[in-house]
Amino acid sequence: MDGIELFKQILIGDLDNQEQIDAERAAGQQVHPYAKHVTRDCTHIVRNIPTEINGVFILEESYYTYPEKETEVKPLLFFVEPHHGKSVCLHSMQIPTRLDKKEVVNANADLYFDYEELEESSRFKPAIYHYHEDGYFTVHHPNELGNGIRFTLIETLTLDYLEVMELLEKDGVRLTPYDTPLIYKRIK
Repeated sequence: MDGIELFKQILIGDLDNQEQIDAERAAGQQVHPYAKHVTRDCTHIVRNIPTEINGVFILEESYYTYPEKETEVKPLLFFVEPHHGKSVCLHSMQIPTRLDKKEVVNANADLYFDYEELEESSRFKPAIYHYHEDGYFTVHHPNELGNGIRFTLIETLTLDYLEVMELLEKDGVRLTPYDTPLIYKRIK
């Protein structure tokens, strides 16, 4: 299996960290938000892809619910292409301004993207997910956002679980309200 197919097999599906939340609540304190990803290959709804493009588009609906707060919804569009060997390079794409973010869900039968309108994120630089011979990927990817703000994505992606740490710092001080990764497991 090539790197992109394995990456898709790991990432695509419905995943959440309910097991982690249940364990935290049982221990007396919820540390992480409840988080759910609904992730699909959406290459088939991207129009006008040049024939020389080698990769896939992935739409990730991200839902985060902190205790006593409204659920945050964040649709993310990625382009994933082969890197060296089985490693892959993930590009974060901007959601086109013509779309209301509430419409950018995998279940929307009318949703489409046009390759010609897609732009790569200027803030999130391409991330290399390194393949490991045991069949998983890791990334440690810092992004300088300006004004002393750094966003670092630290992930381990396996067939059994995803460990995801999105570390936001200002002048070296952690702003992310937790210091351990979210642990996602497949629910579908």
